[in-house]
Amino acid sequence: MDTNIDTGQLESSVEAGVHTLMKNGWEGALKTILFAVILLVICLVVKAIVLKILDRGLDRFKQIEKSLHTFIRSMMNIILWFITLMIVAESLGINASSLLALVSIFGLAVSLSVKDSLANLAGGFTILSTRPFKVGDYVEIGSTGGTIREIGMVYTKLATLDNRIILMPNNVVVDAEVTNYSAEDLRRVDLVVTAAYDAPVEQVKRTVAEVVERHELTLSDPAPFIRLLRYGDSALEYAVRVWCANSDYWTVYHDLLEQIKEAFDAQRISIPYPQMEVTVRKSFPEVKEHA
Repeated sequence: MDTNIDTGQLESSVEAGVHTLMKNGWEGALKTILFAVILLVICLVVKAIVLKILDRGLDRFKQIEKSLHTFIRSMMNIILWFITLMIVAESLGINASSLLALVSIFGLAVSLSVKDSLANLAGGFTILSTRPFKVGDYVEIGSTGGTIREIGMVYTKLATLDNRIILMPNNVVVDAEVTNYSAEDLRRVDLVVTAAYDAPVEQVKRTVAEVVERHELTLSDPAPFIRLLRYGDSALEYAVRVWCANSDYWTVYHDLLEQIKEAFDAQRISIPYPQMEVTVRKSFPEVKEHA
């Protein structure tokens, strides 16, 4: 019902505009049309200038993602086109309020039909404005881990460790728990190593500390942490916490595991493993004596 009323108002407004346009004859109509064309050209020039100023302003903010830059520019372009249409319509004697009401209803109908896409669009705007991650970061989004390849306005593209490409809707990304492993320059490597109960605690700690100090990628500040962690069922467990550059994390992780094993072997520090003793009892049948 509202659509029909607004359409009727727009038709009446257009008829009134045509009547006003032809009221002063063809010469007056041509002057009005010429004025509207000149006004349109002026509006287009102003629009181009505004967009150029906007582009320069956005380029100064390096922290703004390119996708967000494009989105802001597109929205501004749509707004400027709408303003231009309203101005030119008013110059031709068309009531712009009727046009505005019709566009509003049309926009509402479109928004209801593409609400999921709009949710993704809103999610993309949230991601690009809050910047929980950037292209090149390794993240976990919910239960999915991967390197960010692209941040779009609708989807976020991840590359997994086995080189699969995953497109995640932005509304899912916004609602999920996001862990960014690349956000900080430093990262801590946490290891748990085991040693036999008969190995002196200080010897084990000293051996691990020497391995850590010899590694060229580990940092002395923050200082490494090497302490007895807990009493296991068959071995003592030691906590080893070492800092390194974020990009060196996996290299340090695997190197320390390998080098600590070699150092334990050289120092004759055994690494026990669970053992099970099985006792088999064999019963023999009774032998009856014969008379």
